[in-house]
Amino acid sequence: MHPPRTAPLPASLFPDPRGTATEPAAGPAPARGPVRTVAAAVCLALGVGLIGGAVAAGRQAEAPGRQSAAERDFAQGRTLWRTVPVDELFPRSVRAPGAGPGGADRRWTRVGVAPDGDCAGAFDPPLARALAPAGCTRLLRATYTDATSTTVTTVGLLVTDTDGAGMRALRTRFTTERLAERTDLMPRPYAPPGTVAERFGDAQRVSWRIGVLTDAPAVVYAVTGFADGRTDMPPQPAAQAVTRGATTAPAQSGAGHDASALADRMEAALRRALRAGTQEESR
Repeated sequence: MHPPRTAPLPASLFPDPRGTATEPAAGPAPARGPVRTVAAAVCLALGVGLIGGAVAAGRQAEAPGRQSAAERDFAQGRTLWRTVPVDELFPRSVRAPGAGPGGADRRWTRVGVAPDGDCAGAFDPPLARALAPAGCTRLLRATYTDATSTTVTTVGLLVTDTDGAGMRALRTRFTTERLAERTDLMPRPYAPPGTVAERFGDAQRVSWRIGVLTDAPAVVYAVTGFADGRTDMPPQPAAQAVTRGATTAPAQSGAGHDASALADRMEAALRRALRAGTQEESR
């Protein structure tokens, strides 16, 4: 871009070296005619318009760059599951200092990873309908047990088929309608045969958490139950079970803490993978 051409300075700033006595006295300036006045006004308007247009064009030129970067990151989240090793998304063991009831440390071991697939049968029907507008590209799941093999937790990553606006709309609905707190909208567990979690069915669910992300096309969830198959415990959302002073069975047993902490770590693992992928692309 060439710098703007500077207008010539008036001659009065550079006096004639021979002096000004020989210069005839200037007479009164002729009156400016209407045509010249209109022309000057038009030029002024055009100049202002061109400057404003250049500024606006500069801003618009910057916006697509920002948007395309965000779109690239978002799109990468939709295909990330194909390239990230399963142990990065679902580590074999997970530690969470202070994540249990009363600030106790928690540790979980992975007992099984479900084959990746679609979302058929993975959610209670009302929850499936609530998630349907976002679509389902892939569903990834793994199940963990705590250090004493008392609780079992299925962690899931639903890769959606919508854009950022769709994810924001889904999150708004889940928040305003408090869908993540309804006992008829729970994720279903994955019970690997031959493991401590093989008796973990719909009737054994006691606490859960659902998180709708807006920086990635993903819904992260966790649902917890007991390995012994007990069914006599009313379910409670993890957000309520982990509140200070909660005395419900899901709170006292740590089931709510398990669901909350493992969902947190699933989100963290996903974001780490996204950052790593973005850095790799930029090299």
